[in-house]
Amino acid sequence: VNATVFLVHYRALVFPLLIREGKPTPFFTFVLAFLFCVYNGYLQGRSLSNYAKYPSGWLKDPCFITGFIGWLIGMAINIHSDHILRNLRKPGETGYKIPRGGMFEYVSGANFFGEILEWFGFALACCTIESLAFALCTLFILGSRAKQHHQ
Repeated sequence: VNATVFLVHYRALVFPLLIREGKPTPFFTFVLAFLFCVYNGYLQGRSLSNYAKYPSGWLKDPCFITGFIGWLIGMAINIHSDHILRNLRKPGETGYKIPRGGMFEYVSGANFFGEILEWFGFALACCTIESLAFALCTLFILGSRAKQHHQ
């Protein structure tokens, strides 16, 4: 189940198909992101398939349930926030617009907040050092991006 949760992450599978053409991504940034994703995917997959041991009732454990719910809520916030961001401007329109609605009423980087919550939920559901490391990396990387966007 934990590996399925990791693989279902919509930003890697669905989001790229939904975004409109925007600013080009610098090649170096693309390469670094690609390498991070490949290494993290390997790390999470190897951890969950070879090293993580769960008792037979793990899916009923409060730690797993709370983590799974956190992951699900985080993913819902992420998807809804990205929907709001994708629809800020009409085709051909330019300029900065402040997003409104959903979690944007509470935090300026709602999409970042959703993803951070998602991966901390995943870490709680998995209870592995690798999933915690990923959640912390997500917090530091997206937290700094959220701060930049807020300013």
